[in-house]
Amino acid sequence: MRAVGVDPVHGTRETYRALLDAMSRPGTVEPVPEPADHAVVATLVDHEVGCWTDDDGLRSDLASQGRLDAVDQSEAAVVHARDHENVAVEDCRRGSLVEPSEGATVVYRVDSIAEGTDPDLTTVELTGPGVDGAAELSVALPPDELDAIAAAQADYPRGVDAVFASADAVAAIPRSASLEVA
Repeated sequence: MRAVGVDPVHGTRETYRALLDAMSRPGTVEPVPEPADHAVVATLVDHEVGCWTDDDGLRSDLASQGRLDAVDQSEAAVVHARDHENVAVEDCRRGSLVEPSEGATVVYRVDSIAEGTDPDLTTVELTGPGVDGAAELSVALPPDELDAIAAAQADYPRGVDAVFASADAVAAIPRSASLEVA
């Protein structure tokens, strides 16, 4: 995994812990090793987990390690978007009522994320499990993309889990959370 820039023991352990914290407390930002999007994908993907990515370098690195089961975006358990315009979140797997856990995890590489409101970013208000009342998260994505994520999560327990990765941090909006673009 060093090929993707992540220490295979300490880096993935640190990233896994940060992902657990971010998923269990939607709207919080957790530090992870750089590059954060590669650390997340390296932590979640192995040869049994279908993955789609628009990052040719990451795809090549995972394949060279025998860790890539490359599939179409609509069939992937992990969808990695270096550029949000290359992902159609509405077409990602959402699981079923029997197996909602089969919904995709969509990992967005973003320029920045911040807890609370940031006037330079798109802010969403989050409610649901793990959120004390309501929380705000600001993400460097256009409002339309965040609306598409909300629509993909509208049929709980089915839906997608969204992970936002800046250079060295992650935040998450699990399918159990409700979001509204502020």
